[in-house]
Amino acid sequence: MKGIFALLMVCTLLSSCMVSRKKFEACEAGRWAAIYSRDSLADLLDGSRLLATSLSKDTALLKSSLRNYQALLASNQNENQKLNSSLTAKQNELLQKQQELAEREKTIAQLQEMINAQNEKVQALLNNVKDALLGFSSDELTVREEGGKVYVAMSDKLLFESGKAIVNEQGKRALGKLAEVLNKQTEIDIYIEGHTDNVPIKTAVFQDNWDLSVIRATSVVRILTETYGVNPMQIQPCGRGEFKPVASNESSDGRAKNRRTEIIMAPRLDKLFEMLQNN
Repeated sequence: MKGIFALLMVCTLLSSCMVSRKKFEACEAGRWAAIYSRDSLADLLDGSRLLATSLSKDTALLKSSLRNYQALLASNQNENQKLNSSLTAKQNELLQKQQELAEREKTIAQLQEMINAQNEKVQALLNNVKDALLGFSSDELTVREEGGKVYVAMSDKLLFESGKAIVNEQGKRALGKLAEVLNKQTEIDIYIEGHTDNVPIKTAVFQDNWDLSVIRATSVVRILTETYGVNPMQIQPCGRGEFKPVASNESSDGRAKNRRTEIIMAPRLDKLFEMLQNN
């Protein structure tokens, strides 16, 4: 009986030891699992912290880049505004220049039209004078156009006797023909210039060649205005003496050409000058 009881006790103890060992092993396994989990969580936490630190740095860099980009964008927008303002100013300046150019071209066209009309008048005057004086030879007078003016050069033998300033009958006839043209020209100025050769003259009437040239010019003016009715407001006499020759005074032919009276017809350019002054 005692042997059976002892056997039962041994079995009970062994059974108890077996149960305790299993629990121990289970607990030990749980402990190691917890340790492993703790270490894993620590590693994971450290990794998360490192990742958070890296993300924080990246975020800071991104924010800095964003600020730089925003500053650059603002600067570019400011530059664009300045460029747009400058472009607008240049466009307005160009438009103004184009308008000024158009006005100048218009003025030039008007001036050219007036010049063309003036040239046509001069040409018509030249033709009329040539037609009026057609019956006189080239030794007696010449007609030419120069610088927009019409010149009639009458020799002294056509108008005067040698050393005198009284217009002869042949000269009066020539001046009468010319006066027919002048009386139809209300918009021209007429200049009468007396010219001599370089041979000195000194008489009771004329002190020198200046005297002779001036008085001859005045005599022609009186014939044109008093005899043929040319408007005195259009005509002006002057004497050039020997100082504006057209040929050499070394020959008799040259001196004959220099002894002349020139009637110069100059169309008035008042409107043209007014336009030039206004522009």
